[in-house]
Amino acid sequence: MKTTLNLPDDLVNKTMRLSGSKTKTGAIVTAMKEYVRRKKLDHIIKLEGTLQFSDDWEKARHER
Repeated sequence: MKTTLNLPDDLVNKTMRLSGSKTKTGAIVTAMKEYVRRKKLDHIIKLEGTLQFSDDWEKARHER
């Protein structure tokens, strides 16, 4: 999707340098993927202690 954005040059340049990307698009896509990954991890961490796992998963897996 083509979109016009007003982004600070210094921030885009830092993102390009840190991500190793040679293009602005590549740097922004990398940054967005990392943001989504971290948000998913934050959500999983918030679930700590609320999920229960049983040790019979191997048996249940073969019963399907």
